[in-house]
Amino acid sequence: MKIVKHIAVLVNKTSTFSFERLLIIMLVVSTNCSPEADSIQNSTSGPFFATGMKIGEVTSSSVVIWGRLTKSKERVGRPAPIPQVFYKTKSGEWKERKSGRRPNLSPRVDFPDGYDVTTIEGATPGIKGWLKLRYRKKDAPDWNSIDWVQVDHTTDFTKNSKLEQLTPDTYYEVELVSSHDGETDGEMIAGSFTTAPAASASKPLVFTATTCTSYDDVDSIDYGYKIYDHMARLDPSFFVHLGDILYYDALGKTSALARWHWDRMYSLPTHVKFHQKVPSYFIKDDHDTWMNDSWPGRETQFMGDFTFEEGLRFFLEEVPIDTPTYRTVKWGKDLQIWMVEGRDFRSPNTMPDGPDKTIWGEKQKQWFYETVAASNATFKILFSPTPVVGPDRDRKNDNHSNAGFAYEGKEIRDFLTRQENMFVICGDRHWQYFSEDSETGLKEFSVGPGSDAHAQGWSQDDRRPEHAYLNVVGGFLSGELSYMQGIPKLTLRHYDVNGVVLNQEEIYPLNTRNEQ
Repeated sequence: MKIVKHIAVLVNKTSTFSFERLLIIMLVVSTNCSPEADSIQNSTSGPFFATGMKIGEVTSSSVVIWGRLTKSKERVGRPAPIPQVFYKTKSGEWKERKSGRRPNLSPRVDFPDGYDVTTIEGATPGIKGWLKLRYRKKDAPDWNSIDWVQVDHTTDFTKNSKLEQLTPDTYYEVELVSSHDGETDGEMIAGSFTTAPAASASKPLVFTATTCTSYDDVDSIDYGYKIYDHMARLDPSFFVHLGDILYYDALGKTSALARWHWDRMYSLPTHVKFHQKVPSYFIKDDHDTWMNDSWPGRETQFMGDFTFEEGLRFFLEEVPIDTPTYRTVKWGKDLQIWMVEGRDFRSPNTMPDGPDKTIWGEKQKQWFYETVAASNATFKILFSPTPVVGPDRDRKNDNHSNAGFAYEGKEIRDFLTRQENMFVICGDRHWQYFSEDSETGLKEFSVGPGSDAHAQGWSQDDRRPEHAYLNVVGGFLSGELSYMQGIPKLTLRHYDVNGVVLNQEEIYPLNTRNEQ
């Protein structure tokens, strides 16, 4: 029997069989096929799923399914406006900030006449209601069901449910069903995923990753990021978003406006379609926690009424994730991945460097060292929201490749170098690179930003000795685990925003390269 664990405290209510539910069952049976992963069956009464579903944290035996109820089927589109933000100067004047600056001044948010946070461009207001989850192995005759649970404004009308005791390497179908009253079906949204292989299995796979997806820099304000369609064509087993999923800095001055950032990003068609069929792991960084280079206890007036602590809580509610937010997953015999938390435990960036200054915190760092040492995976990947190797800009002081965290950075690089076939895939930097540390030889792949409009911060001509590849462009990275005569090979590829391969690196287990 399947065991179901609810991550949040949820209210259960017994459902009754309804005519609407019968129609859904009849439709599935009459077509003699499983629901398509990107299908949505609409009801005129709602509630709706304008922000889609998200499937996350897949292991060989578990998954987290995220859903959110909305008032309408679609987001508020153009030509609806967005608000303006002004800052009160020391002389008492209200001025817009200069690009890139984050002054320690109090903000004021001005909405155009007749508009508020529920009617501006990208808004997808939530609604109180009930949500039910159904799941089954592909083509199984019967559904397993988590009965109606209620959602409301306290979690932005979202719900995370964790399914456990699933079968390894198995394709599952999932359906989320909405209801106003916990009795009558509203809209249904369908998705699918495949669990990770058993820890002893050798299984080819593909994964993809990106970072730095600012809403202002989407390829199409009506459609979203092009990379999601190109990543989906690779049929990835999983996707990793390495942080800066969105950027609160400019407009996230209240909790309601912070929530709106998630709603407008994840109601874009590219995002809705992709996350219904690709399992994801989400890692947060500074901009999707609070603001640029943020840490616990940082004080500033710049973010208005929206707090760092709210940012930590909202992240847990807006993506499919469990706690703690640092975790490791084994994808069969030959690949194990680690995803670390870079904001919750860090010391202030302004603190003098030394053995007590940390980004990861002692508890997470000890967990990382112990789990890596215990791993027998052929390839080991650290997915880090910020660089460990770099090189980075000299003026930066926020990551392990910077002088501000040099002590812990060296400690981590030295540890990683001692591990066989282990390297880093990092986010945060707005350019793609493949570099090797000049002291340890540790390899690091920067995935680069999600669009060309966001590619910046480094000169294309500034190629350092550490760079084996450098490209100031947007796009994504893929990893392909394949086998030749039983020997595993991991191929890392950088892509541009149109899905064209820009760089390729092949990684073999130690002592096998000469055999290929």
